[in-house]
Amino acid sequence: MFSCGPSIYSPPHIGNYRTFIWEDLLQRYLEYQGYEVKRVINLTDIEDKAVEEAQEHGLPVGELTGAIAGRFIEEARLLRIKLPERIPRSSTSVQQAVYLIRKLIEKGYAYRYKSDIFFDPLKFKDFGKLFRLDMSKWPKTRKRFKRDTYPGLRWNLGDFILWHGCEAGDEVCWDTEIGRGRPSWNVQDPAMISETLGYCLDIFCGGIDNLYRHHDYNIAVMESVSGKELARYWLHGQHVLVDAKKMSKSLHNIVYPGNLIEQGFSWEQIRFYLLSRQYRKKLNLSMDGVRAASSKLDALRAMTRDLSIPGEKTERIIDNETVSSLTEDLTASFDAGMNDDLDTPSALEGLFGAVQRLHFLHKIGRIGTEQTRTIEERLRKADSVLQVLF
Repeated sequence: MFSCGPSIYSPPHIGNYRTFIWEDLLQRYLEYQGYEVKRVINLTDIEDKAVEEAQEHGLPVGELTGAIAGRFIEEARLLRIKLPERIPRSSTSVQQAVYLIRKLIEKGYAYRYKSDIFFDPLKFKDFGKLFRLDMSKWPKTRKRFKRDTYPGLRWNLGDFILWHGCEAGDEVCWDTEIGRGRPSWNVQDPAMISETLGYCLDIFCGGIDNLYRHHDYNIAVMESVSGKELARYWLHGQHVLVDAKKMSKSLHNIVYPGNLIEQGFSWEQIRFYLLSRQYRKKLNLSMDGVRAASSKLDALRAMTRDLSIPGEKTERIIDNETVSSLTEDLTASFDAGMNDDLDTPSALEGLFGAVQRLHFLHKIGRIGTEQTRTIEERLRKADSVLQVLF
């Protein structure tokens, strides 16, 4: 399983963390179901934006990205996102990127133009297949797109860059057998994936923006080299909006986890809020929404704590059938929601309803010691995925 990690030219915002949280949820749920998951999440640290941001602040790229990487790792820990032990960076996979580019040149998919190297999408039979791009509209005259990425959700109808040849004054450069330069964003992920997971994945995840250009570029690079399907399953999460608008620097509406912490919310409440809407649906961020989700989590946690304390009544008056049914429902309703394309609102609502009914029975002394243990075990198992209850 590969998760597109953050581009660490700037700190990740709430929208980024929504993606990382549902990807974490997916991994945890697969493990809950008994699968062993080998997952890689990467750090993009030498794309155009990182180079330009470092220049703007008068810093070496490594100093800028190193500080942001540290912040990401700490905030991921606080949000209970389980990160792999090894987190590759673009800057640590340059030689693998060079290897891929050499293969693409040898096979005729890529070519040199001055000091740069480009990929010709018309040479790749199934280009744009993930997006279902209509290639009949692709221009026959050659046009080259030299930047790593371009603003907006649109397609660049032309050749995309693989290698930025270094010019006088460029600081982020490597001396390699294909020349002095640096790999483009379009080949950085393929380099890190092939180096850590190989050329064939089960699951490939990322934000919805990556469905435009980036993931089809990844497919074209990887499959042109290997001749094999890159991934069987692709999952893309939708945006977090602010006042119905996408977060962006130009609108000055970016929200970071720290902004919500300053408002008095906890890290668990932030995680719970970001799980309150199914990952394929847009989430319109509002303080009222965060407060409502936080109150619901507080109530759920309070009932969960109470349910872990054995009741005082004797076993003779315990309603075993009802309690057993509701205890089974804890798992059944949670699984049903999660099995429906990670429908977390449904899974959480089912869990909340069963806990609420069990809590009532607990208050009137209808749950015994053994049943209390079973209920806690079920709740802890569900929380091995959710990471919000205990």
